[in-house]
Amino acid sequence: MSKTQERADTPSSNGLPQLGTAAGPVTPPRVSARRRRPGVIALALALIAAGGAGVAVLLLQAGHRTEVVTVVRDVQVGQVLTDKDLGQASVALDPAVKAVRADNLESVVGKRAAVELKPGSLLSPSQVTKDSLVHAGEQLVPIGLEPKQIPATALVPGQKVELVHVPAQGTTDTGKTSDDAPQTIDGRVVKASAAAPGTGIVVVDVAASAADGPTAAAWEAAGALRLVLAAPDGS
Repeated sequence: MSKTQERADTPSSNGLPQLGTAAGPVTPPRVSARRRRPGVIALALALIAAGGAGVAVLLLQAGHRTEVVTVVRDVQVGQVLTDKDLGQASVALDPAVKAVRADNLESVVGKRAAVELKPGSLLSPSQVTKDSLVHAGEQLVPIGLEPKQIPATALVPGQKVELVHVPAQGTTDTGKTSDDAPQTIDGRVVKASAAAPGTGIVVVDVAASAADGPTAAAWEAAGALRLVLAAPDGS
């Protein structure tokens, strides 16, 4: 006889058999299913839909391309643009980039290059002008600068300069004291060439008034001219 049966058969103090104290298998408590919340589900679906729409917009923007005007060959400062200088390309254009649209190509043909243009670059509206870089009442004076006379600051079109008259090498001016200020002529850079191979000389085209142009040319021919940068306006 098992111990369980012995406990079950043992009489109690009142003469009745005592129930066994051994417990049978315990049934785990039932866990109720989590209640679904329709509001949370709807919000999750809305966020997923919004995320999908955002990705779609980004893909559309990345794939959107714009027809723009490009430069296909070298164009010097002041040169009149022709249709042979320009081409077209389809690019994904950032809104911050200002470029001439292809449908406006004819509007830039016949204008002048305000800066030097290089092949493969996009054409910007600020790079062309309808005005001549040499204004009415001005003359263009070419000035050759030796390497030691070239400013460290790059010369760019539109930059203001002063043409200074100095004694030619091997000569001295007479009739002037050391306190006399040198003669100067105001000018404006139209173009600066690259340094010539071997000599390093840079030729700078300077626009000066028609009254001062011949004087500046004479100074240049006599080797008695120097170019200095003028202070920017407001300095």
